[in-house]
Amino acid sequence: MASLLESLRTHTVVVADTGDFESMRSYQPTDATTNPSLILKAVQQDAYRPLMERCVKDYPHAGPAELVDRLLVAFGREILSIVPGRVSTEVDARLSFDTRATVDRARRIMALYEAAGFGRDRILIKIASTWEGIQAARVLESEGIRCNLTLLFSLVQAVACAEAKVQLISPFVGRIYDWHKKQQGANWDETASSGANDPGVISVSGIYRYYKTFGIPTEIMGASFRNTGQILALAGCDLLTISPDLLAKLASSESALKPSLTIDSAKAQPATRLVADEISFRSLLNEDAMATEKLSEGIRAFVADARKLDQLLAGKT
Repeated sequence: MASLLESLRTHTVVVADTGDFESMRSYQPTDATTNPSLILKAVQQDAYRPLMERCVKDYPHAGPAELVDRLLVAFGREILSIVPGRVSTEVDARLSFDTRATVDRARRIMALYEAAGFGRDRILIKIASTWEGIQAARVLESEGIRCNLTLLFSLVQAVACAEAKVQLISPFVGRIYDWHKKQQGANWDETASSGANDPGVISVSGIYRYYKTFGIPTEIMGASFRNTGQILALAGCDLLTISPDLLAKLASSESALKPSLTIDSAKAQPATRLVADEISFRSLLNEDAMATEKLSEGIRAFVADARKLDQLLAGKT
């Protein structure tokens, strides 16, 4: 019998959520995603420190921002030699509320990839799903630069991304789960809130239903998983980006797997059109305490790790 991981691959594109090359070689994902936290973790390991040191040595006159971009692209290039599909490389989270600066930074990252011989079809630029970030993605997509909108916690974010013709979104399952579990405290019932009833799974399932109801081509990639149950409950989603430890658990279990999400089942529960202009976006996001808090928290965490990465690189110059 096939492993759960192999069975999952028949319904969903499996993506590695890591900066660890060896994990990618082991589990053979189609795509890979990175973020500042994952890169920061990787460059502090002996196996990847030479990549950082070489980047610093090769570009002695680069400023902090350029040096970080070159390091991210260096990781991305290595990843693209392993995976057959795409790599997601993130724009500095400190630019999450600056549309123009995000566009400029994304163009520079893409130019570095193109100079290294990689086509735009293999790169996704990751941007936080703020209003400003989504508008930056609108501009970039019009130029043929494909985007992955991350830190996404609500339907209105997903709808705004679709209207901007974004290539892919990354709704964060585990962080939604974390928020609801914390809010309920001693009243939290893990069994009753697992599988299809998991708050994060419910959120992604709703986005999937909306997109499939209205024939929206933007890809949905569930992200930020806390357990394999969340992953299995979203089998059939366009893509799922999974950490190495959860990939290992899926690979070590044998079982047949049926898709939980299908286009037919989505269309059987038609969604209602949602307005996602700027006023509606900001109003609906503000009304959603979970999405507002997790978006802000996520940006702060990525900014903190971006600063740590700056300091680490500065110590090598």
